[in-house]
Amino acid sequence: MHDILPILLGITMFAIVAVLFTGIIVFAFNEQLNAKYGNKLMRWRVILQGVALLLFGLMMVMQA
Repeated sequence: MHDILPILLGITMFAIVAVLFTGIIVFAFNEQLNAKYGNKLMRWRVILQGVALLLFGLMMVMQA
């Protein structure tokens, strides 16, 4: 379990960056897609950030 949490955290952080940049690009260049997917992308970003915090917290608890 100690070995998998940092890997999962890294994957989650990469997903956060990917969703954030996708949202920024959609916001900047395509108004039609932004109206349709803008809020969904930012909602997914917040959810992924919560998962990342949860994983980080689990890592800290398991170290103690």
